Amino acid sequence: MASASADYGRIEDFIALAKKGSKIQVGVDLRKQLVSEKVHPDSGDDLKSELDMYLLSALFAFRVGGKEWKVRKVYVVGAAREFSHERTIDRQIANARLKVDYKRLKDVNIVCEEAFF
Repeated sequence: MASASADYGRIEDFIALAKKGSKIQVGVDLRKQLVSEKVHPDSGDDLKSELDMYLLSALFAFRVGGKEWKVRKVYVVGAAREFSHERTIDRQIANARLKVDYKRLKDVNIVCEEAFF
């Protein structure tokens, strides 16, 4: 069972707990976050000083024995200036990776209401 002082930061931690018999509940919140990567001016790259990007990520809220842990996992990093078809491909990749995690959770009896990007 989960220790009250344990620090779990990965999906794998909860899969391991479920394999040991812990009853685990989980919810998921999908997010698209805009970020800017700073490029050092002396890097020699012919890029502007900031590169606008986005992250497609999931915030999992795992509940074990009355305690909750949040785990964030990034499924895709994309350039903000991508064409529409490139963003569609990014979404498809993120969803395929997310499906793998949903299956891993389901395989150890952690039921999650599936949501997709």
